Amino acid sequence: MIFATVGTQLPFPRLIDALEALAPELGEEVIAQIGASEGTWPNLDIRRQLTPAEFEKIFTTARVIVAHAGIGTILSAKRWGKPLIILPRRHGLGEHRNDHQLATARQVESLPGIHVAWEAADLGPLLARPDLTPASDAPSPSHAALIARLRTFIAG
Repeated sequence: MIFATVGTQLPFPRLIDALEALAPELGEEVIAQIGASEGTWPNLDIRRQLTPAEFEKIFTTARVIVAHAGIGTILSAKRWGKPLIILPRRHGLGEHRNDHQLATARQVESLPGIHVAWEAADLGPLLARPDLTPASDAPSPSHAALIARLRTFIAG
């Protein structure tokens, strides 16, 4: 099962429309938490809002997560060891107040298990990959470097 989530603040029809078009070819259920998005998507199992317990159950059961580039979703993928495909919202398309999600995607794209779809057309090829690695909660090399610098600073 694929779980798509757009967060709770803003609609993200570009992501949901892309999954609607792909769903018949995917051969598996797609559950989509759509928040305030408006439309009809007959190929998706639509959930407007989820309780925290429902979110966790669906998230941990999914084969892969598809989402906006929200920090909460990234942290959840790392916590529960799920492959995550993010499609950043874009200010120029009216999807957010600024392009912070593009900046977030650039920062996390090198992390294991975080796969970036820079365009909606990238979703299909990414979902078809059999080698999607799960996200990991293990410290990254940059984390270790930060800790070492902080220790050196504190030691004086």
